Amino acid sequence: MTAQPPSAQRPPESAPPPDAPRYLTGFGNHLASEAVPGALPPRQNGPREVPFGLYAEQINGTGFTVHRAHNLRTWLYRLRPQVSAQPFVAIDGPPRFVGRFGPDVGVASPEPQRYRPAPLPGEGVDLLAGVQTFAGAGDPAVKRGVAFHLFAATADMTRVFCNIDGDLLIAPHQGTLQVQTELGWLHVAPTELALIPRGLRFRVLLPDGRAQGFMAELFDGHFQLPERGPVGANGLADERHFKAPVAWYEDRATPTDVVVKQGGRFWQTTLSHSPFDVVAWHGRYVPFKYDLRDFNSFGSVSWDHPDPSLLTVLTSPMDTHGRNAVDVAAFVGRWDVTEDTFRPPFFHRNAAVEFNMVLQSPTQGGAYPTGAFSFTPYLTPHGVSARGYEAAVHNPAAVENRPVRGSDRSVWLQFESTYALAVMPWFFDARDSDFLAGFSGFSVGALGQGPARDPHDAP
Repeated sequence: MTAQPPSAQRPPESAPPPDAPRYLTGFGNHLASEAVPGALPPRQNGPREVPFGLYAEQINGTGFTVHRAHNLRTWLYRLRPQVSAQPFVAIDGPPRFVGRFGPDVGVASPEPQRYRPAPLPGEGVDLLAGVQTFAGAGDPAVKRGVAFHLFAATADMTRVFCNIDGDLLIAPHQGTLQVQTELGWLHVAPTELALIPRGLRFRVLLPDGRAQGFMAELFDGHFQLPERGPVGANGLADERHFKAPVAWYEDRATPTDVVVKQGGRFWQTTLSHSPFDVVAWHGRYVPFKYDLRDFNSFGSVSWDHPDPSLLTVLTSPMDTHGRNAVDVAAFVGRWDVTEDTFRPPFFHRNAAVEFNMVLQSPTQGGAYPTGAFSFTPYLTPHGVSARGYEAAVHNPAAVENRPVRGSDRSVWLQFESTYALAVMPWFFDARDSDFLAGFSGFSVGALGQGPARDPHDAP
């Protein structure tokens, strides 16, 4: 009997979910993967008959006519079209997952704030239900703004989520996330990041039974690697350390709920099948994971503390004037070798907000255990506490100009944005009341000991 051509065959059954998935590497690369050999059309994107009778579907993350270097699109080859035969119905989303930020949403206070780790919820809360917005600005309907969230989950997602409003960057600090995407699996452990482009469908499983972490939601554009500028050709986050999934599919004809966030509102439809039925794909619009411990830190080797922009992992520029919708910075173990320098960050006021998170701490006590976080509003004075200042000035290593190694067991993440974010009231009302007390007790400089004098008087 003559064998049927690939276009008339059905692909074989999919493999079980991988315990240790394989990955493709290279942020920004044009990647290709097929779970079944021959499923990827070798020449055309949309042939009249796709191999194995699959359906071709393109997802675009940018406009059709942008410069080729900025064009983001992926072709998917799947068992069934993803067009839903059921209508979308508006639903109530998670009560604290805020989607739009008007003038009356949140507290726009100039007070620097610190927060203790958030508690885990009760049983049966999946990651989507466990999202709580910390702060945000803007409107996804006009593709301007950013939001920072916390998440806490104690159950696997049985429903599927699709965020059309923005790219999601997910950073767990407790529990590994098994992220099932249309393009394949990502396993994301604490100190790693998951990047899910807008419009891609995914769900999150919890092999450890619970997980907590932080999220950045970007309404503007997409995350990209920062330019290195004078740093040169190497260093910071390297493209090859970003890992994309390999194709994996399931042929499951059971009803599946899909929740979509668009325009700040939540909608739901029910598919007659699993949306994770992509047998092959190729393109540049793909999810990634990244291990912050792969970040190659740069810093000063003479004097003065460098700006934290030198530690940027990912960014999303708003314009050519240095204003960024969001910067993602990593603070991992590294050497500090500056001489005659105040080694913690100096007192400063930035034209940006700062959201600092502890993903890993060598101790569960103290002011900054794993899961703690802080927020500094736009152009608000901040720096180290009085006690920290004295310790830094009189540190023997600083006095003797000895190199100092930052803790390799400490991993901090920072989201920085030029948007003046407002903090949601359920967090603002729970800020750490002990935080501001640390900024009292600074000694007065020598010139401040006597009465004030007229600057025009002779010394």
